[in-house]
Amino acid sequence: MRREQWIVAVGAASGIAIMAASLWILTRLLPQPLIADVVAERLAYAVKANIIGVLPLFVMLAAIGNARFLSDAIDPTRRAESGSMEIDGRVADNTLQQNFVFTVASLALSTVVPVQRLQVVWACAIVFVVARVAFWFGYRINPLYRAPGMAATAYLNLGIIVYVIYRLIG
Repeated sequence: MRREQWIVAVGAASGIAIMAASLWILTRLLPQPLIADVVAERLAYAVKANIIGVLPLFVMLAAIGNARFLSDAIDPTRRAESGSMEIDGRVADNTLQQNFVFTVASLALSTVVPVQRLQVVWACAIVFVVARVAFWFGYRINPLYRAPGMAATAYLNLGIIVYVIYRLIG
């Protein structure tokens, strides 16, 4: 395995491990929601958590807009973006993709998880935000260092999807 592959593999594995441990801890620390066990209230609970989940995307878009405003890249047809602006654009694009999956998956999760464990939706949102920030910062330091945040986000989304499918067929 090449050095770059090793860095990404270790980063991805550590991101997944930290994500799983954080999710487990947060689910136990967060309070159980005091809502009726009806789909509408479960979905409303999840939508509130999703507002937190979309914050990194909003911050990224604001950072891109501000950077463009203060540079020659104010006109995007000039192709005058700096390296950090290109990275921020890639991070925002990937974050939008991950946010779409997270939103759909977490809404579905809120309808199938036992109500006494519904706080897992908020735990997922918190971990999602931290993973997206880690992805962004890691990418800005060195593109290989985006692996922990990317893996944490992707495997969080995959875990939610697998759990929802398991509950639907099980």
